[in-house]
Amino acid sequence: MRRRLLQLLGVAALLATVTVLLQLTAVPVRGQASDATPWGHPNLEGIWLDVYSTPLERDPAIGEREFATDEERAARNQAALARPPILPSGAYNTVYTSARPAGPRTSLVVDPPNGRIPALTPEQVRRNEIEQEWRVMLLRNTETCRSQAPQCAGGEYGPPSPRRYETTPYYNTRGRMNRHDGPEDQSLGDRCMSGRTPDLNGFRRIVQGENSVAIAYDTGQGQGFQRMVNLSGDHPPSNIRLRHGDSRGRWEGDTLVIETTNFSHKFPYQGAAENRRLVERYTRVDDETLDYEMTIEDPTVWVAPWTIRQELKRQSDQQNRIYYEPRCHEGNYGLPALLLGYRLDDQAFAEGRGPDPASFSIYDADRLQR
Repeated sequence: MRRRLLQLLGVAALLATVTVLLQLTAVPVRGQASDATPWGHPNLEGIWLDVYSTPLERDPAIGEREFATDEERAARNQAALARPPILPSGAYNTVYTSARPAGPRTSLVVDPPNGRIPALTPEQVRRNEIEQEWRVMLLRNTETCRSQAPQCAGGEYGPPSPRRYETTPYYNTRGRMNRHDGPEDQSLGDRCMSGRTPDLNGFRRIVQGENSVAIAYDTGQGQGFQRMVNLSGDHPPSNIRLRHGDSRGRWEGDTLVIETTNFSHKFPYQGAAENRRLVERYTRVDDETLDYEMTIEDPTVWVAPWTIRQELKRQSDQQNRIYYEPRCHEGNYGLPALLLGYRLDDQAFAEGRGPDPASFSIYDADRLQR
């Protein structure tokens, strides 16, 4: 009897031990990460997305009110659903795009308190004027200027300007110009290069290492990118410039703080290029939520820094398992074909078989406003 009792107690102890071990080693559901990494850092791993649509800047009529009313959110939702099912240009329509529900905030910008990006410096205002003057000059001999369309504001109709063949006085990043001499005349989107830092719209896949953090962005129809955040070391010398800057991170309690500098002038954000500095903060709120805050400054562009805030929600690892590398193929094929087409137009004009390509306008084709 005693031997039988000892056997039962041994089996019970074994079952209890196995149960505890299974609890400790169980795989979290839905790809959830544990609370800490093996090296003791807060676990931020996963795929994260701002599931709401929120204006970058606040409507001035709202003042300093940070959160929207139910009526305001309903109106924003209705406006999003009222988009035409087929776009006039024949490009991507509502079949291929989604409309996120209106978020609780009245703007992503939370500082300044009015939810507005600070005023531009006189230096940046002048840069914008130079760029606009150049763009309007390229439209001079087109229907756009002859009809005094909005895109020709400040310009006049006349023969092509001799400046048309000069080098652009700035590196084009804003959008298509009315000239197609090379890739730099096109938009970054045409060139599959529209992804830039910071990105506030796309998915973010965070993978952590002991001494670094990788953040993959999927944004802009496959025009995503990878960022590496080093958790040690200093920024490189100022003569080293990178498309997404140099990111250095540190932990302040449970918050990952990332400082990014050394940006290239060829990939600006809101006009801020090589002089911009970002400070980002990621904080795990719960299993499903990351709090994200970003402050950007560039004293050559804005008179003061400004800050945005987002609440990022975890996305399913299973449903997004194949999206590890963004792909943008349209520009790889479309851009060479576009440039070839314009070279054929040049040849036809030179041989007296077609109109002057300088009279074409990216805004005039079939009266489309793109």
